[in-house]
Amino acid sequence: MLTRRHIRVKVMQSLYAFHQSENKNFSSEEKFLQKSMLEMYDLFLLMLKLITEIKSYSENYLEISQKKHLPTQEEIDPNKKFVENKVIQILENNHQLQDAWEERGISHWKRDSEYVAILWEEIRNSEAFENYMITRESTFKEDKDFVILLLKQFIAPNEKLYDYLEDTKLTWLDDLPLVNTAILKYLNKLKETTTEDAKIPKLFKSPDDQDFAAKLFRKAMANDEDLAKEMVDKTPNWDKERIAEIDTILLKMAICELLHFPSIPVKVSINEYLEVAKEYSTPKSSIFINGILDKLSKEYQEQNRLNKMGRGLM
Repeated sequence: MLTRRHIRVKVMQSLYAFHQSENKNFSSEEKFLQKSMLEMYDLFLLMLKLITEIKSYSENYLEISQKKHLPTQEEIDPNKKFVENKVIQILENNHQLQDAWEERGISHWKRDSEYVAILWEEIRNSEAFENYMITRESTFKEDKDFVILLLKQFIAPNEKLYDYLEDTKLTWLDDLPLVNTAILKYLNKLKETTTEDAKIPKLFKSPDDQDFAAKLFRKAMANDEDLAKEMVDKTPNWDKERIAEIDTILLKMAICELLHFPSIPVKVSINEYLEVAKEYSTPKSSIFINGILDKLSKEYQEQNRLNKMGRGLM
């Protein structure tokens, strides 16, 4: 689920927090990095749980309507197309999801059910829901398309939900776009034949990615002074006091990859940090960072300091 770019962002955030903090405990900061990545996975689980909770809330709504003193014919015999949505049933019945929700303590929507209610009311009164409920039966594709529409049109852009997530975990705001994309990919892969024991996405796509996160953080921390020296005299037209601290951290991380990660191509490292800079630093940061890394990579190649393994890595 985590891309290498997002791993780099998480490491950058941890390094920035370490430099800003008065507590210079390396071990605790590495634990913070691991915790922030796990909490991102919690967000993934939480948002999937929200989809099932909206369905449960709507089911309860139908039951209450049936118990009215003078129910309408529609309330007596309601359209259960949404509560019987085949894709949501797959989520509810998936053993790995159930275990993950329990293991990670994903019970937020039981405690804060008002957000489920807000979303249900918005969905129930929408034209999209009305169109979906015109018939009483649906194909698997129609059910999947509707769940994806719920994510895109109602859940992802909801401001009150956004505020709730910000209040619950500040780091979730940065994680939300990637998490929503991961959920979208997961939903798209579901099939009518998906079984209850089907695998769900993991936090790391491979053990190599998990190792990469730990190694990048440790090597950037352990070689901080040496990495800073690599930049000396490479910024003659830039006032050191005005260089954004994020830019300095990104440069150190990029240099660390160039010198200490033999299997990562030079161009990949440079391009990745330029993209991170565009999103997390100043408007001119990517130009600044590109200039420095371009100079350094050429110098390292001339000095045979780029110990890259395999073809096409230079």
